[in-house]
Amino acid sequence: MVARQQVSAWRPQVPGIVEVFHAHFTEHAYPMHVHEAWTLLIVDSGAVRYDLDRHRRGTPDDTVSLLPPQVPHNGSPATALGFRKRVLYLDLTQLDESFIGPAVDGPDLVDALLRRRVGQLHTALAEPDGALEAQSRLALIGERLRSHLRPRQPARPRRPDRGVAQELRELLDARLVEGVGLEEAARLLHAHPAHLVRAFSGAFGIAPHQYLTARRVDRARRLLLGGQPPGEVAAAAGFYDQSHLSRHFTRLVGTPPGRFARGGPGAVPSATRSPGTAPGR
Repeated sequence: MVARQQVSAWRPQVPGIVEVFHAHFTEHAYPMHVHEAWTLLIVDSGAVRYDLDRHRRGTPDDTVSLLPPQVPHNGSPATALGFRKRVLYLDLTQLDESFIGPAVDGPDLVDALLRRRVGQLHTALAEPDGALEAQSRLALIGERLRSHLRPRQPARPRRPDRGVAQELRELLDARLVEGVGLEEAARLLHAHPAHLVRAFSGAFGIAPHQYLTARRVDRARRLLLGGQPPGEVAAAAGFYDQSHLSRHFTRLVGTPPGRFARGGPGAVPSATRSPGTAPGR
């Protein structure tokens, strides 16, 4: 079997994430080593076998592995087909040193919701305009990781905090074009980032990044109907570029921005007309 290796790595502009690392290995084996950051790992295919603190570990299906900083570990494919993995390296602002011991005792977390959120975070990090979504998802991931690593407390019903949720909505409205990062919003509103996301979602039934995108699309609709071309509308509505305007606009409106304002009442897009059919209803 020919050894295969595919690697991509980058540092996103998201506080708390030191590095994003995606890899496909068939034969590569890591020797014992340490990291200064937390290693948050999901395996998309195959499996990884590793030793942590002199204990043999592995990554069975649907687990999230959290390897603590400064604790030696290695890694190698558990099958002949190798593995595909996605890794986030998180700094100590996300999990402080008090969580290292519990993570050594139980690094592999069976938690379908956590795994789904980690996958969604990777998707957001790959988008040039996904910073707020990534920050929001990271805040919820950090909260869930801490709940796994600290002793369980009796659950109490939570009520949406409409006060801080309303304040965040007003801030998002005021910063519609330039945007606002979750950490900055938390400082301005004197609230924990995870609490902000949870309060907003609980109060309004939508995540902050989804609300911001929807408001930007609404602004784009108005500008397009006012006669501005899509290339100008993208920047004026707060999108990264025209392609990102088009993607979000099409998803929410059902048609690309270039077609949105082409006709008045009764117009039928030419692509949908049958041969010989006159324009009209």
